[in-house]
Amino acid sequence: MVLWELFKTFFIMGFASFGGGYTMIPLIEKAVTDYGWMTAEKLTNMIAIAGMAPGPIATNSAILVGYAAGGYMGAIIAAIGILLPSIILVIVVATFFIKVHHNPTVHSMFYGLKPIVASLIIYAAIRFALSNNLISLHFNFHSVSLLLIFGLSLFALLKLRWHPLYVIMLSGLVGVALYS
Repeated sequence: MVLWELFKTFFIMGFASFGGGYTMIPLIEKAVTDYGWMTAEKLTNMIAIAGMAPGPIATNSAILVGYAAGGYMGAIIAAIGILLPSIILVIVVATFFIKVHHNPTVHSMFYGLKPIVASLIIYAAIRFALSNNLISLHFNFHSVSLLLIFGLSLFALLKLRWHPLYVIMLSGLVGVALYS
């Protein structure tokens, strides 16, 4: 039963999600919550690992959720579930897109999808922050230091153009220094 739920859930996510793996995070969170496959804290840690690991975050997340819910077979079934829709869609869309990619309506449609992709990523970040008590109305050392790490990381990425790996490593070291 768990294997079927994993396949069905990730297969539907694969068909319903546009904009990349990060836009699937709210869907993964809902599925994990609905089925009770793991806690919010464990899911947050899993998403962090999936984002840092090589490969697409959606596939990595599906594998980790599948493993947590159904062991090795769960990981394999979840991976197949998340990848199969992409394979099917790429074949179908590529067949038709070659014929219509210069159409102004098609171009406008893709342009219109960009804001929703950004909003889904921001939504996922806020939901994770809320579910892990990272966002608080009470200003104490912990919440201020987290906001400071966030702000400095964003500054290093956008203004200083640091490689994300350096920002991740430095943020991790600051976390060890501040919270150990």
